[in-house]
Amino acid sequence: MTGAVPVDTESPGVILTVPGIWRRLAAMTYESVLLFGVLFIATYVFLVPAQALNASLQRALLQLMVFAVCGIYFVWFWRHGGQTLAMKTWDLRLVARNGGPVSRVQALARYLLAWFLIPPFGIAILWALIDRDRQFLHDRIVGTRVVSV
Repeated sequence: MTGAVPVDTESPGVILTVPGIWRRLAAMTYESVLLFGVLFIATYVFLVPAQALNASLQRALLQLMVFAVCGIYFVWFWRHGGQTLAMKTWDLRLVARNGGPVSRVQALARYLLAWFLIPPFGIAILWALIDRDRQFLHDRIVGTRVVSV
């Protein structure tokens, strides 16, 4: 399950290599460290003017801001080169099913689906153990792939 798996694409002559699950999990762990820094700064910028709000409104707006900042981070990087900072470090790239760049709709749908499919028992990650291309469930649904660079 840790070895790379060759994947046929819709483009003739192009073979993409799917990285092992452990490598993708390591990249996700590194991504969380990087996102911690991004969210730390964004939260500070948010909380300084938000001190005047009552606590419940402040909390709801903070959660919305964190969701939005993470979404902007992922969608922007996936649309501009297919790699977040952690994905560059681990030589991973997000591509469309045919090996080309992901569309804005695919990137946004992947981000939203990951929020719903990863938290409940890691369903999206466990899916990769039985998927023929070793892809996460949200990638299978949206038509994207994480491949080795």
